[in-house]
Amino acid sequence: MGDLCQPGTVRVAAGHQAEARKIAAELAKIARSGMVLPGSVTERRTRCGRANCGCRADPPRLHGPYWQWTRKVAAKTICRWLSKEQHDDYQAWIDNDRRLRELLARLEALGAAALEADPRLRRQRRSPPDRAR
Repeated sequence: MGDLCQPGTVRVAAGHQAEARKIAAELAKIARSGMVLPGSVTERRTRCGRANCGCRADPPRLHGPYWQWTRKVAAKTICRWLSKEQHDDYQAWIDNDRRLRELLARLEALGAAALEADPRLRRQRRSPPDRAR
């Protein structure tokens, strides 16, 4: 596999190449960890229905903590309750997902910057080319 940071027809600034290599190294580190889990985990504390419970006191002593994992699937919110042990186990995977998204955004920004710096872009007309009908 060739160097993806420097395709033959596109010149990429050295600083952008170095940044892309750093990002690639971080992506490889995430890939070696093996798991990514989209979504988020939220700590919840709740009140119960018993009238004489401490959760109804002033100030309230709420039940919990309970851990809730949430994500979107096909525009619907999916939630699952996790144990403390599950929270501890899966939090690293969720962190990997967030980091992966940050790295992808940085790569996209580098690609856009390379396109904008391409001198061939400046030589083109402002309007789109005419299409033969």
